[in-house]
Amino acid sequence: MSNAIDREPISPKMPRGIWMLGCVSLLMDISSEMIHSLLPLFMVGALGASALMVGVIEGLAEATALIVKVFSGALSDYLGKRKGLAVFGYALGALTKPVFALASSTGLVLAARLTDRVGKGIRGAPRDALVADIAPPELRGAAFGLRQSLDTVGAFVGPLLAVGLMLLWQDDFRAVFWVAVIPGLLAVALLVFGVHEPDRPVGAVRRNPVNRANLARLGSAYWWVVAVGGFFTLARFSEAFLVLRAQQGGMALALIPLVMVAMNIVYSLSAYPFGKLSDRVSHTKLLVIGLFVLIAADLVLASSAHWSVVLAGVALWGIHLGMTQGLLATMVADTAPSDLRGTAYGFFNLISGLAMLLASLCAGFLWDLLGAAFTFYAGAGFCLLTLLLLTWRNQSDNPPNSTRLES
Repeated sequence: MSNAIDREPISPKMPRGIWMLGCVSLLMDISSEMIHSLLPLFMVGALGASALMVGVIEGLAEATALIVKVFSGALSDYLGKRKGLAVFGYALGALTKPVFALASSTGLVLAARLTDRVGKGIRGAPRDALVADIAPPELRGAAFGLRQSLDTVGAFVGPLLAVGLMLLWQDDFRAVFWVAVIPGLLAVALLVFGVHEPDRPVGAVRRNPVNRANLARLGSAYWWVVAVGGFFTLARFSEAFLVLRAQQGGMALALIPLVMVAMNIVYSLSAYPFGKLSDRVSHTKLLVIGLFVLIAADLVLASSAHWSVVLAGVALWGIHLGMTQGLLATMVADTAPSDLRGTAYGFFNLISGLAMLLASLCAGFLWDLLGAAFTFYAGAGFCLLTLLLLTWRNQSDNPPNSTRLES
């Protein structure tokens, strides 16, 4: 009889592959953020670019990465394999890093930035789909939170290294950019040898995932998540403007990347706990709270360029990211069929990419025309529009249960 007694279920462990993918993201983010934390300063100070040009380059770069995910995600669904595309994307990103060190004009920076983001776009959707494939359903939110948390550790280690090397080498941007090549190459090696994707089901047939029938299979719940993700991106323009805001406060050039360190430390510490929380609570409530935190960040950043105020603002920005980015990725996985996850992440990121391009162009234009404060007030305004969208949705028909928006 004792053997028949129900036992308390044992919580499954986080798969090794999730940890490896997180470490790959960590290394690549160290490489990327060593460059990106300095790039706005490099463009404005060394190359003479305007804030609008920074917005154009950043908007085009991030939009390119997100739009390319449509094609790489659909291709990974067609092939039934994710890892090969992810390796190619990470390798492309690593190999473009030396171009930043060699750039003598904003045109070369734009070319390097776009190529680097193409690599990010190629790897992004297959990697996210691979996380969803490897993680048990009951740990999916925690898995995305863990990968995002490790990714964000790299996002603050990178700027810290940039600060240290800038102080050591007397503001030599190009020397720092050369060092950034090393962790990028290590990320590619770890992905190649440390991650094994699940086997494809025997007898699975390759089909074009982008057709009318499959788009219909994605369903209204998924497209609702896509719409929400697009509005969120409109409310959050490129983080390059956080760096430019810190520069207005008179911080030493070598120390300005510390604002990104502060943001990413908060982001890293909050992503995994909020990811676990999203497995148990209402997704809508977390999204709404995240929007209020972003509004608070915009208002703080608009109020002053003093370094202490900017640090407080970017810390709030990091909390917002920790609450919402892994959550939106989880919602995509929850609402998309498993054989269409790559395609689902691709379309999600297509809409987000177009929104990022528009948001960054608007931010750069407003910055040059009306000043930094108005730019952040505009961001808060877009947050309010997104809140209205969520409120309207909740007051209309009940959201589909599969998204767990209310439970």
